[in-house]
Amino acid sequence: MSDAAKAEILNRIRAAGPISAPAIPRDYRIGTTAAREEVIAEMEQALIDYTATVAHATPATLPQVIADQLSDKTTVVIPPGLPQDWVDAIGADGREVRVDDPPLSKDTLDKTEAVVTGARAGVSLSGTIMLDGESDQGRRAITLVPDCHVIVLPASSIYATVPEAVEVLSAHPERPTTWIAGPSATSDIELVRVDGVHGPRTLRVIIVDDAS
Repeated sequence: MSDAAKAEILNRIRAAGPISAPAIPRDYRIGTTAAREEVIAEMEQALIDYTATVAHATPATLPQVIADQLSDKTTVVIPPGLPQDWVDAIGADGREVRVDDPPLSKDTLDKTEAVVTGARAGVSLSGTIMLDGESDQGRRAITLVPDCHVIVLPASSIYATVPEAVEVLSAHPERPTTWIAGPSATSDIELVRVDGVHGPRTLRVIIVDDAS
């Protein structure tokens, strides 16, 4: 395109004057109008659709459920801020617990079978779980290198829509966030699925009924 043609196009745009933008629709579902049971059920179904494993627990049964989810693992990395009863459950049955403090090497993480973390928020509409680097979640590397990620997700932290969860994240905008939508997977040009390319191949989510 010649300079003269570009100038003509820009001149016509300027001559058209300001164009009013249409109003952005904001009438999508707001989570506070959905029943809590519906939001949790939708979250579970979305995770299952992503091929994640979902288990349920109460605060009292959580340690045993964590241990059950790790029954096939022998080495587990954890962030430094997990509750002690979780840590005890993770180390049950002779499992080696590797605390990421000081930060473990990439080689050590690569040779660790699983990681257990908490979570900041979940979105039922998309089945997304969000981490923000809090002490019970740790740095991003520990959730990307081990082959299995076990996430403890409080039911009270599950929201129906992305805007609601983002509002929670906005309390600490300086923190790096990781958004997880199922186990890591991708497909090549021939649509051959490959798991574990850029994160854990296995995702196990424990939804904790923490309602008072």
